[in-house]
Amino acid sequence: MASHHRLEVSEIGDVSVVRFIDRRILDAANIEGLGDELFELVETDHRNRLLLNFTGVEFLSSAALNKLIILDKKVKSHGGKLVLCDLRQEIKEVFAITRLDQLFTITDSEQNALKSFSAK
Repeated sequence: MASHHRLEVSEIGDVSVVRFIDRRILDAANIEGLGDELFELVETDHRNRLLLNFTGVEFLSSAALNKLIILDKKVKSHGGKLVLCDLRQEIKEVFAITRLDQLFTITDSEQNALKSFSAK
């Protein structure tokens, strides 16, 4: 099991719930580290059911969005599912403008996100 500096990871059933420690995900070095930790969850820890909880995240840069797109591809290539929840309205708008809201499953709460893993 890898150590995490930018993430808090817990398990609810067979879903790995990931919370971000940073409130503003902007700095290139931090984003690189964050991406490495997220990718490690899938590639090293073999977790393919990920719920990313954005509670407390105030800002995401476009480089961070790119890491999420790569993560989504990795999760899907491992037969898994990625769900995002609790995005601030400003971040939701960025997802809508970039049409990433069509790529990702985005829910309003962790509870609804967890339900989406059992929905067919």
